Amino acid sequence: MKQHQNIALYIIALMLLITGACTKIDAYKDKYLSNGSIVYPGRIDSVKIFSGRNRVKVTGLFTSDPKIVKYRIFWNSKRDSVEVPIKRTTGVDTAKVIINNLPEGLMSFEIRTYDAQGNISVPVDTAANVYGDLYQSSITNRPMLNAEMQPNGSALITWADVDKNSGIVNMEIKYVDKFSKSHDTVVTSALIGLTTSLPNFQPGNGISYSTAYLPNPTAIDKFNVAYQTHSVKAEVTSIYLSNTGPFQRATYDGRWGTLAAPWITNAAAKNKDGGTNGGYSSDAGGVINWETWGNTPVTNGIVYQPTSSPLPVGNYIVSFDEYSEIQANSSVYCVAAAGGNGIPVLANLSTALGSVSLFNNAVVGTTSPNINDTRSFTFTLTTPQIVSIGFLGNIIGNGNPGSYFQVKNIKLFKN
Repeated sequence: MKQHQNIALYIIALMLLITGACTKIDAYKDKYLSNGSIVYPGRIDSVKIFSGRNRVKVTGLFTSDPKIVKYRIFWNSKRDSVEVPIKRTTGVDTAKVIINNLPEGLMSFEIRTYDAQGNISVPVDTAANVYGDLYQSSITNRPMLNAEMQPNGSALITWADVDKNSGIVNMEIKYVDKFSKSHDTVVTSALIGLTTSLPNFQPGNGISYSTAYLPNPTAIDKFNVAYQTHSVKAEVTSIYLSNTGPFQRATYDGRWGTLAAPWITNAAAKNKDGGTNGGYSSDAGGVINWETWGNTPVTNGIVYQPTSSPLPVGNYIVSFDEYSEIQANSSVYCVAAAGGNGIPVLANLSTALGSVSLFNNAVVGTTSPNINDTRSFTFTLTTPQIVSIGFLGNIIGNGNPGSYFQVKNIKLFKN
């Protein structure tokens, strides 16, 4: 009997526990689920963010849940956001929004969708770089290795090679052709071996160009470097100089002579035939030549010609081909000097616009190796002026074989 009483007590206690638990569950439902179960709208799919200049473009797809009526994008630790309404169709709908006025740097974004009852989806988190003034300050124009006039009248640009991660998209070029027609040309970038030909280019003009970058391949904004001007190397020899090689003679004894006009030869340059000839020989069809075999030295010998008209403001290159074999203590220079009255003697060489030594062998009793080379130098004019261009020589004799040099031609380029 007592055992039955105990079983009854256990059953009563168990029923009380079950009743209490049900009461707590009902209280929870009343408190938290009074409006029914929690509803999460479908999330946005296939989210992509495209970088830009102080902005981004956000795209995504709505592939499910036709009850979605809007979505909201949060950034700046959810302190800023933008809300975009959407009207769902029976198919796949696209989200597309641009967020402006963003600071430069890595930005995090959170995207949530909403239905008409205010239910909120779980978040979609993503991030992207935003570019601005710091990136702009880091980019530079693609270097031009060379820009030079061609025989067909075009200007050929040779571009420096670039790395595949450089971000360079194109180069925008502005120039004026020989018919005074302005051109605005876009050159699509290639990583290596890129050249660009500009037809009918006007010699003496420059090229203005700007390089465009994309900070990453999918960026929505290009960044352009400020336009800068690059000179085009153009040979202007025939415009300002004449008798430039093979050289023509004024006097002649069978080998030696003097240069024909417009070359001017000073007395010190005439070291042959008792001071009658010098500075020219018939070798190789006619060259500028001093030779001191037979103890016929040259001291401050000069041959020069003034340009036929003033050279415009700009940078110039004087280039020539020469061959020489020179003993110690001899010096020969190609020189450009302001004005039409000649080039300075060796002691005053520092007053020249520019010069280059064909050789300058300072070791007494030695002979320089044979030199067969193209030499050049540059000078700059800040005002238009006549310029004298020529050769200055101090060459010792020392019997046979002595010393000599030959200049085969001379050219003038505007750069």
